[in-house]
Amino acid sequence: MISRLPLDEQSAALQSVLSRNDVLLEVLSRTAALGLPGWYLTAGCLFQTVWNVVTGRPSTSGIKDYDVFYFDDSDLSWEAEDAVIRAGQEAFDGLPTQVEIRNEARVHLWYEQKFGVPCAPHTSTESAIDCFAATTCCVGVRLEPDGRWRVYAPHGLADVFNLIVRPNPVLAPQEVYEIKAARWRQQWPELTVLAWPAVPAPLTGPSS
Repeated sequence: MISRLPLDEQSAALQSVLSRNDVLLEVLSRTAALGLPGWYLTAGCLFQTVWNVVTGRPSTSGIKDYDVFYFDDSDLSWEAEDAVIRAGQEAFDGLPTQVEIRNEARVHLWYEQKFGVPCAPHTSTESAIDCFAATTCCVGVRLEPDGRWRVYAPHGLADVFNLIVRPNPVLAPQEVYEIKAARWRQQWPELTVLAWPAVPAPLTGPSS
């Protein structure tokens, strides 16, 4: 099983599996040409490609979009991010999918309004990937200038290859995890979805 290989061999296997998704390869190539600081292709398009290959589905099945994260804290204005988004729209023109580009240096400015919990400023694209609702989502890949693949996977790759969805309760609320997991389970019923960890009951002192 791939999940039992050494991590460097798992990374090579991940590259091999992701390379079966021609749309993903094109997004990687076109994003690299944009030269965004600290960028990664991340989230659903990665682990869902793996799920598709492992379960014998077409590699692009059920993938609704491709997420590109970058990190630029030199200008936190919406106008600066929007200029990058518009450049991306031009770069990705003609692809049969939606590509969403987001500056992770700005997430703390809108996260609480959208998800109901505050978010401290991220310090890098990697620190943003660390905060996904499920550890399975915490994977990023990019093409380095020499063409090598860089893989960021702080929780490893075993769960991805084993079709396990595991909660990552560091930022996103339980509701976000459960909604996402339920949607994924409909598309990929082979998944094993682990429960959000229970909050331990407060300790009580001796009664007086």
